[in-house]
Amino acid sequence: MLKDHPVMKKLVETGEERIGKLAQQLLSNERFVSAVQTLVTRSLAAKGTLDTALKGALGAMNLPSSADVEALRNKVDDLERLLASVESKLDALGGAGKH
Repeated sequence: MLKDHPVMKKLVETGEERIGKLAQQLLSNERFVSAVQTLVTRSLAAKGTLDTALKGALGAMNLPSSADVEALRNKVDDLERLLASVESKLDALGGAGKH
């Protein structure tokens, strides 16, 4: 309802234009882009450090990390597939022996 009103449409269009211009100005500013890149790089480095410290802390408490749990889940999935394959082969051999 309100979004169909001509005045609201004009306000939204004007806002979108201004935001677009601002984004262009920011992205063309080398200092801004450099600051964003530095921030992202530092954030990723901090995350890596935190992940390493957390894994060490979990290991010290003899608790699995999420990576350990995921690796175990993958192994269980592999074993389930292998077991299903063996069962189907046994069923096929059992069926062939009855005929």
